[in-house]
Amino acid sequence: MMNTFKDGANTVQYPHEKEAPPVRARGVIALREDNCTSCMLCARSCPDWCIYIEGHKELAPPRRAGGAPRKVNKLDRFDIDYALCMYCGICVEVCPFDALFWSPEYEYSEPKIADLLHDKTKLGEWMETVPEAPELEVGADKKGKK
Repeated sequence: MMNTFKDGANTVQYPHEKEAPPVRARGVIALREDNCTSCMLCARSCPDWCIYIEGHKELAPPRRAGGAPRKVNKLDRFDIDYALCMYCGICVEVCPFDALFWSPEYEYSEPKIADLLHDKTKLGEWMETVPEAPELEVGADKKGKK
């Protein structure tokens, strides 16, 4: 309390002045659509049921010559309803394909609550604001290497 008296007020006059978010701030969840396989792990793990996914299967060429064609999931719809989301981050943690990331973007208010349902296009735009992952510490092994 004494520091407040010595240093004075530390009020930011938002929206005229904008404060930079901390390095690992949780703003919105961004989607890297190419990595998503429609596995539904994020939607099933979400305690608020705010993630909506639809997809279909397509035949892809075999991985090896002479192999059988394989079926792959293709993403048709990926929506997050930010009116329901509690920003717990479980979806980001359970995604095995690194398709979901935290973005520090925090200015996404809408005039109507129904407009807080963002589709894969909007979630993909927020990928531009996702910071690069920090380098591994010296002596740390990369994921999956033994």
